[in-house]
Amino acid sequence: MPTIVVHVMPKPEILDPQGKAVGNALPRLGYEGFAAVRQGKRFELTVDGDVTEEMLGKAREAAETMLSNPVIEDVVAVEVAD
Repeated sequence: MPTIVVHVMPKPEILDPQGKAVGNALPRLGYEGFAAVRQGKRFELTVDGDVTEEMLGKAREAAETMLSNPVIEDVVAVEVAD
């Protein structure tokens, strides 16, 4: 069955304490060279049948209204997984 993947990230102006904690831990664990980390969310929506434009539209609508908080998050991608 095909899968639609939705990526949600905090808006740039919103503080990201989880991303900051990961960013601070990376050098301590030997992972150098990363300037910053932002942590987001990934949703996988498994589709019954084919992924049509109508189904992608429904996924986009769900992403904007239910899967993300539009006050503090942006939906950055809605795509069909390979």
